[in-house]
Amino acid sequence: MELKDAVALVTGAGGGIGQAAALELARRGADIAVHYHRNESGASETARLVESLGAKAAVFRGDLSRLDHGRALVASVLERFGHIDILVNNAGDLVERKPLLEMTEALWKQVLDLNLSSAFYVTQAAAAGMIERKRGVVVNVSSLAAHNGGGPGALAYAAAKGGLVSLTKAMAKELAGKGVRVNCVAPGLIGQTSFHDRYTARDAFAAAEKTVPMGRAGTPEEVGRVIAFLCGPDSAYLAGETIEINGGMLMR
Repeated sequence: MELKDAVALVTGAGGGIGQAAALELARRGADIAVHYHRNESGASETARLVESLGAKAAVFRGDLSRLDHGRALVASVLERFGHIDILVNNAGDLVERKPLLEMTEALWKQVLDLNLSSAFYVTQAAAAGMIERKRGVVVNVSSLAAHNGGGPGALAYAAAKGGLVSLTKAMAKELAGKGVRVNCVAPGLIGQTSFHDRYTARDAFAAAEKTVPMGRAGTPEEVGRVIAFLCGPDSAYLAGETIEINGGMLMR
């Protein structure tokens, strides 16, 4: 129970990596603010599972591509729980695969706002309380796409996730001396998520899986455990780092 009495806000926690992170944090003692945008049933299920582990849970909705929604989310969580110790910026989406010459301005901005601006908006709102209390952890969820440019038609998503890695470093430099640690994870090919169900054909996923040195796709739970590690005391001297979780697909 290393996170007992901590409150964690996990964005995009209606399934996949977000849900896995929320459950792992709950197993380690944290109460969970479960955020969703469209997947209300998934968020409710996450909250139910969190409570089955003995932790408190509450569900919050918001379109985090909008600054006002990001601020309203943090205000609602503070009203419900009183403080935020952990923020996991997991919300994001590919939206649609589009090659360079077909990319519209609207889609470009939508993808960047969903995956990059959202993390800035929510962190900015949550950081004030963390700085005041001189304690807090932020974990951003990037992607292997940040380093390899992503799959076909994913250039906006890759750009946003690459920006998230740099944003992590910049925020870590600014906040580390104020008691707030900021780190990042970059998952590779992760199965059991709606992301690949929607955007990757089964044969393409199977072909990609064969390129993983460990011989398989990862699981949301394996990513969730690394996120929880970054939120706990064993990572107390880590700041500005991006941990690659990809079974050896990218080694740096």
